[in-house]
Amino acid sequence: MKYLCLVYYDEKIINAMTADEWQSLNRECVACVESLRNSGHMVGGNALHSITTATSLRVRDGKPMITDGPFAETKEQLAGFYLLDARDLNEALQLASKIPPARLGTIEVRPVRELDPEKDERFEQQFA
Repeated sequence: MKYLCLVYYDEKIINAMTADEWQSLNRECVACVESLRNSGHMVGGNALHSITTATSLRVRDGKPMITDGPFAETKEQLAGFYLLDARDLNEALQLASKIPPARLGTIEVRPVRELDPEKDERFEQQFA
């Protein structure tokens, strides 16, 4: 099963790092990705640019509403994601615990739901 691991941390902590601390964290992240790929668990993932580059889009009454910045004001910001293939939630959590920014913030682990109405139990119940 696939699990999305959303990496959140307070950008103020990252911005306060020295260049050496930042490079060290990045090297750890690259090593983590290599380890997950080598073990066959890494499906994909990427780091994101700062929230200062974010644009939010909402559609209300058929009209797009675009605003600068992330969707919500929070203490921690979405910094990137790892898409993992794991046997179950326990294995996904064990793998996510190795993601270096977990020491700085939060890793939200969520199962991926395939968009297949034929196999979606909620869809079948709703329209049965």
